[in-house]
Amino acid sequence: MIQSNASMPSSIADSLGNRREVPFVDLQRQIQSLQEEFRGAIWAVCERADFILGTETERFEQAFARWTGVDYAIGVASGLDALRLSLVALGIKKDDEVIVPANTFIATALAVTAVGARPILVDCEPHSHNLDPTKIAAAVTNRTRAIMPVHLSGHPANMAAITLVADRYQLAIVEDACQAHGASIQGRQCGAWGNAGCFSFYPGKNLGAFGDAGIVTTNDSALAQKIRRLRHYGQQAKYDHIELGCNSRLDTLQAAVLNVKLPRLDGWNIARRKHADQYRQSLQGVGDLRLPAFCPDGTNHVYHLFVIESEQRDALQQHLAAAGVQTGIHYPIPIHLQPAYADLGYRRGAFPVAEKLASRILSLPMFPELRSEEIEYVASSIRRFFSKRVEYESDENGSESRQVVGAE
Repeated sequence: MIQSNASMPSSIADSLGNRREVPFVDLQRQIQSLQEEFRGAIWAVCERADFILGTETERFEQAFARWTGVDYAIGVASGLDALRLSLVALGIKKDDEVIVPANTFIATALAVTAVGARPILVDCEPHSHNLDPTKIAAAVTNRTRAIMPVHLSGHPANMAAITLVADRYQLAIVEDACQAHGASIQGRQCGAWGNAGCFSFYPGKNLGAFGDAGIVTTNDSALAQKIRRLRHYGQQAKYDHIELGCNSRLDTLQAAVLNVKLPRLDGWNIARRKHADQYRQSLQGVGDLRLPAFCPDGTNHVYHLFVIESEQRDALQQHLAAAGVQTGIHYPIPIHLQPAYADLGYRRGAFPVAEKLASRILSLPMFPELRSEEIEYVASSIRRFFSKRVEYESDENGSESRQVVGAE
């Protein structure tokens, strides 16, 4: 039975009919719910005035290492710096090559370029959108030194298969876990599989700071010590510089914010999975939509993004914008087609899976505080888009055509 909006609660009625605004991410909801704790944590740093490599930074590094299941965590200024400093510490240098997914944010490749090495792109799996392990070996040369798998959107990459390839060719693994805080494979966290794991705490991440911040995780004590030196001007003691370092430290104020958030991260990830389940239930079988792939048993997705696919992506995005729903495209231009990387010499068609995804993918609103009625409003708006498509059908004799418009 179809129930009229008048007899429904106002929130459900809004979700089914009236226009409303649904943000892609709303950071204010989380901030407001924890504002007193944030104020206290930030003011405690101000009272101590230990703004650089202070108490809260060390406390967060230790807590994040325990949470990830590794021996060491080294706070740095950003996710990009986490990737870059990991490569430097592993000895990756000019003229070396590093395997990078063609389907990822450009920072993955920029870290390789920043150390003078060459990113060698490899296409992705059509189902997970992650690096395709079956295509890595063909890209390996005598200059290849490392593989940088990305756990894109919070979906863990196939680390068992990637590790086998890395072991066969004696390659280091630097995990880009910048979108995968809490994702895991057989109980082992992303960021704990490779020589180094790299995380971003950009504000919109599953675990976000109040600005740029990052961290490197590792079980290698020598690697941890080197990254600690590199982030702090290459010094082993004050004014004793044993290598060429830089300034890339996790601010104590940001660490204080992250210390408030970290104990809640598991709960926030559970909320994201529930949101994903609701999207799936509401959108199953709708139009030409392809929903995010299910992870293999024992693999946990943390849904940093909920990415759907459609041949009508651009029209769907416009329809959702008109309905007040914010969306994103991650990412509309593959790395090999970016002007900044024209010198790599790749041409259109080099990575057909990544290129196809770039024209089809659409990220729906996803954050822990997203409300059930907002998800239903997004889903109902998508259903309306497909129900009102204009179709042309020939009559029985094929001599005429008529326009069929579904109900709004």
